[in-house]
Amino acid sequence: MPAAGIDIARIGPGDGTIAPRSRMRSDAPEQSLDGAWRFRLSPSPWDAPDDWRTGSAAGEWDTIAVPAHWNLSGFGSPAYSNVQFPFPVDAPHPPDENPIGDYVRLFDLDAPLTHLRGRMLLRFDGVESAAEVHLNGVRLGSTRGSRLTHEFDITDVVAAAGNVLAVRVAQFSDGTYLENQDMWWLPGIFRSVTVLGRPTDGVDDTFLIADYDPATGQGTIDARIASTGSVSIEVPELGIRASADAAATLDAAPVGRIAVGAVEPWSAETPRLYTAVVSTPTETVTMRLGFRRVSTDDGVLRVNGRPIMLRGVNRHEHDPEHGRVYSPDLARRDLVLMKQHNINAVRTSHYPPHPDFLDLADELGVYLIDECDLETHEYEYVQWRGNPSADPAWREAFLDRIRRTVARDRNHASVIMWSLGNESGTGGNLTAMARWVREHDPSRLVHYEGDWSSRDVDVYSRMYASHDEVRRIGEEASEPLPIGISADEARRRTLPFIQCEFGHAMGNSPGGVREYWDLFEEFPRLAGGFIWEWVEHSITVRDDSGRRVHRYGGDFGESVHDHNFVIDGLVSADREVRPGLVDYAAIIAPVVIGVDETRETVTIGNRYDHVTTDHLRFTWRREVDGATIASGEFDVPSTPPRTRVELPLPARARGDVTARIADVITVGAALAASTTWADAGHVVATGQQLSAVPAVAATRSAPGADRFDRRGAPLRLGGLDVLSGPQVGIWRAPTDNDLAPGWDEPDLPPMAARWATARIDRMLTRVRSIDHGPHSLVVETRTGAPSFDTAIDARWSWSETPGGLLLTLELDPHGPWDVDWARLGIDLTLAGAPTGMQFAGRGPGPSYPDTDAGVTFGWHEVPASDLVTPHVRPQESGSRRGVRSAIVRTTAGAVRVQVAGGDALEHGVALTVSPWDRRTLAETTHASDLPEPLATHVSIDIAQSGVGTATCGPGVLPRYRVPARPASFALLFDTP
Repeated sequence: MPAAGIDIARIGPGDGTIAPRSRMRSDAPEQSLDGAWRFRLSPSPWDAPDDWRTGSAAGEWDTIAVPAHWNLSGFGSPAYSNVQFPFPVDAPHPPDENPIGDYVRLFDLDAPLTHLRGRMLLRFDGVESAAEVHLNGVRLGSTRGSRLTHEFDITDVVAAAGNVLAVRVAQFSDGTYLENQDMWWLPGIFRSVTVLGRPTDGVDDTFLIADYDPATGQGTIDARIASTGSVSIEVPELGIRASADAAATLDAAPVGRIAVGAVEPWSAETPRLYTAVVSTPTETVTMRLGFRRVSTDDGVLRVNGRPIMLRGVNRHEHDPEHGRVYSPDLARRDLVLMKQHNINAVRTSHYPPHPDFLDLADELGVYLIDECDLETHEYEYVQWRGNPSADPAWREAFLDRIRRTVARDRNHASVIMWSLGNESGTGGNLTAMARWVREHDPSRLVHYEGDWSSRDVDVYSRMYASHDEVRRIGEEASEPLPIGISADEARRRTLPFIQCEFGHAMGNSPGGVREYWDLFEEFPRLAGGFIWEWVEHSITVRDDSGRRVHRYGGDFGESVHDHNFVIDGLVSADREVRPGLVDYAAIIAPVVIGVDETRETVTIGNRYDHVTTDHLRFTWRREVDGATIASGEFDVPSTPPRTRVELPLPARARGDVTARIADVITVGAALAASTTWADAGHVVATGQQLSAVPAVAATRSAPGADRFDRRGAPLRLGGLDVLSGPQVGIWRAPTDNDLAPGWDEPDLPPMAARWATARIDRMLTRVRSIDHGPHSLVVETRTGAPSFDTAIDARWSWSETPGGLLLTLELDPHGPWDVDWARLGIDLTLAGAPTGMQFAGRGPGPSYPDTDAGVTFGWHEVPASDLVTPHVRPQESGSRRGVRSAIVRTTAGAVRVQVAGGDALEHGVALTVSPWDRRTLAETTHASDLPEPLATHVSIDIAQSGVGTATCGPGVLPRYRVPARPASFALLFDTP
């Protein structure tokens, strides 16, 4: 065995640490050891020198920052995998190829610590994956649980000056078998290291349960405090001061109940916090209490007695430069963006976040499912043989992880559930974890998705269940129990249901979320869900030219990786909002606004769980052809949660006005006053009613032959030369979802493969006839797939009108089409790189048929930078739907296109303007590799496929597919 000085192949928790404690804000002295440390990396335990304990051979050491990951600090490279494991499943052994990082920190104690009477602790908040810790040559112990807090008692070891702290860290260990969590492998000391002063008779530990009785409005505090001194508890705002019984350890401390009288309850909508002060003669601890009660009743999830809907996301901790190193600004930005997009819940996938994140969740108002640092997903590859979850030898390791999770975070109002972990199969160790949680903290619910029997949990949780299955689960609550049903199954049917993961937000995605949400709203048992996931995990580097570029799995030479499966967020790694987040925000909006087609009334539905609509300001405006001709404000009566009100619209909203393009009423709900997460005027929800009046050309004449090439294609449209096309198009550059087989069609190839087999990505056109008539130039074409007899016949009728060049197009499928199309429309390439677009349609952002809840009809302007979404892996994006009129601008000029008839009269067309053609997008693996734009590629579609969420979950729902079908529409092109 290598003389590594660290035992990396044993089963069990770390050793030498004190019992896990609550995180507290204390006036006791402490000293951060963050900063520059000496560092040395060895390729394996066999190569690691044995002189690390005292930090000798200083000249051989490099310098590294703490906190940081060493493979993002110039020492090695990151690697990404999901279910795949980076080494053989040979528990508890890691491989020989296992980098070992030695850290050394020399320090003197700050003056307040040298004068302290009491103990001193050394705290590590995060070390991946295992550490051996020595101070002044004395072994303190070891750590397991990369994202868990470990504290060592250093009272008898630390000196006033000249301390040498030596930490040996193994990238992989026995603990790695419990931490296969769909993320980058990023070793090192990545959270803070701190020396804590613990005064004699201080507040060693606390657990305050701030309960709220919804029937009486009264609050109570159940207090357990560990201290050897006399303890008092104050809540100054409530006039509360009480003494508390304490014991040397929290487990031995009695539960003291303090009645506090009437309180304002905490919820995600009303994050009311009260400052509590726990003090002894030698220490004062300040805490923020939120009085709230979490419960289930008749299969309904409740907070403070009211049903709640979890409008959630899963969130990994990720910074594109620094990995899982905590950034206060980035964490606050995450939660502010969530609140601004109507998100009220986070599942901390798949480990406890940095402790300060919970303070922010308390303050801003976000429900948390706090998840244990546990996942054994690699055992799926071996049919779960030897899974640690079912092996008693691993029980203490499992229990240690949940104890550290709960102990650290138990004083946070935002935590409403403890999650045992993720994708770890089933087994007695999970049962033991659930039993411990219930005994220790009966005030919260227990969550774990992996056991569908739900015998150990308080909510029935699933990931990526189909729409049909979710409906069946919702209906179970009202059905009689089947005869002979097992006790576990009977209990499962009484539990609230959540989708802990759904709506996989990878690339141009997720589609089909609205249909899930309709089900959540229909059935009381369904308590919402959590989109996978919040943030894309790209890692940024500098390329050869110095550009900052985004990278994913396989880009760092990993032999085992899962490509770009780590790029699956509602925001980019830089927190740029993706279209999927805009769509989700509209779907889950806490207010629903409907405008009657007659414009007589508007209906306002309050979907908040706890508050009325009093904090909102409701306005309306009427726009005709881009000009606001009337507007006003509604006097909306106080509307209680989960009720609705109907109000009359003013007469000005429906007076006769002649419109050329559209007449639209927009009603909005916005914040009346500023909050901690948004300014006054922030829009929460929008409703519209549209009356469209497409322009139809009048007199027509045959266009001049000099305006067309020999095949009957126009040489110029408006003020732009046509470089190619127009031609019929039914293919798109595959999205990530197009490249994956949907869970609803597991026996079928991915849609992109079906398209490739049908060869719709390489169709060829033949001109069948050209007719120069008195009123139009009529060109008939057939666009077919190589090797097959499938095609689309098109009849192009071109006419001159006073407004420009009118195209009337008739499309008809030919042959036995047995594959759904990606779209149905026309493609053309215009001279010059795109510089922007103005359009009347649904926007301003892009959308597809199953992701269009967040766009509204209006007169929008889009700069060149926003025409398409900068997905890390290039793919189809940028479609603007419901377009009635648009001006496309390039470096060579501009062209205006307007809907003029046919199937587009009712719903408009989908317009995509891109700097790149679809073949280039499909064949380019990274956005940074896309060429400099030289032309403008335009698609005008009468039908489009949705995007679905086939990377995880169902593909495109049947209603959003495009089977072979005829179509006709008319477009007017002119110079703006």
